[in-house]
Amino acid sequence: MLDLLKSHASVRKYTDEPVTDEQLHELIEAAQGAASSHFVQAYSIIDVTDGEKREKLAELSKNPVQIKGAARALVFCADLKRLDYAAKKHGKTVEAGTAESFMVAVIDTALLAQNFAVAAESKGYGICYIGGVRNNPGPISELLNLPEHVIPLFGFTFGIPAQENEVKPRLPVQAILHTNEYNEEKYESLLDEYDEVIRQYYASRSTNNKSAGWTEGMADYLSEPRRAYMLDFVKGKGFLTK
Repeated sequence: MLDLLKSHASVRKYTDEPVTDEQLHELIEAAQGAASSHFVQAYSIIDVTDGEKREKLAELSKNPVQIKGAARALVFCADLKRLDYAAKKHGKTVEAGTAESFMVAVIDTALLAQNFAVAAESKGYGICYIGGVRNNPGPISELLNLPEHVIPLFGFTFGIPAQENEVKPRLPVQAILHTNEYNEEKYESLLDEYDEVIRQYYASRSTNNKSAGWTEGMADYLSEPRRAYMLDFVKGKGFLTK
């Protein structure tokens, strides 16, 4: 299991071998073993099997190769709508607009998805998270008929890999592990070392070679606002209003 977890790499090209409903359901049942805050299970998965819908999802997410070429294309959603119905059975309403409710739904969904990813990879499938679903969350919500209190967090493709990528070296444990208190003084030296590791990885990998360190990429990526419309979208779905 440790070797499996450390061997993860995103897969973007798949064979034509299908994934049956039975196989999909087996993976979902395994994913449902993930921890859930107060057992709310605030998530849903949309399995996009309709050809036209998948074409549109590929277009809206700006990820045509992965979504159109995978055996299965899923959308993982933070979902409090089911909890609305649970509360109504007892004459109550869900306080979906709080930051805590939003965080619970997002965390629950992420834990579910990661369990699904590990389960899928244990069966020999390749997987890829598709953050591009947030490129057009409104139109994608309409496409998938997502009601209030349900938001698409990310897409997820999987199937038998036709091509696998090398595993990217992660940050050293020392960079993310702090003992008793947060220590930011170590970052300058550790990030210099990690930049060199990543630079060597990019130079030696089999495709898409480049010369860049990790900090350079992060500086370019995070120095400008990304998807600034997401806050308004999330509020429009009934989250983060209180």
